[in-house]
Amino acid sequence: MATYTSKPVVVGKPATAVAASFSDLTRFQEVFEQMPAEERAKVGDVSFTADRIAIKTAQVGEIGFRVKERSASKVVFGAENSPVPMDIKIDLKELSEGECELTTSMEVDIPVFLRPMIGGAMQKAVDQFATLMQKMA
Repeated sequence: MATYTSKPVVVGKPATAVAASFSDLTRFQEVFEQMPAEERAKVGDVSFTADRIAIKTAQVGEIGFRVKERSASKVVFGAENSPVPMDIKIDLKELSEGECELTTSMEVDIPVFLRPMIGGAMQKAVDQFATLMQKMA
């Protein structure tokens, strides 16, 4: 397994409020649709159900991320329809009464010899996911 971790991003809400926003992911659909078109285009076609995020891209097709675990300090998604086994974890760390730090990590099962070739793309994906979650939280 390879792990790619985003740079921490600051969210202007307490960690408990951010964690609570993941209790029903459908609320993110409206937030996503209100983002500028150029930002949405970077992510791809995204849709949300109560416990699943589906991302469609030209390169891979549709990959789903279903919630496997929710707590006050983290949310873990497991990939569905992914060419390789993958989990995405969002860690929340309280910074002050009104803000927290959000860090996203991706654990993906890719062969060691492929890591140098696709590692940059995987890091970019996890960074974009963290930015998306920061804007939606």
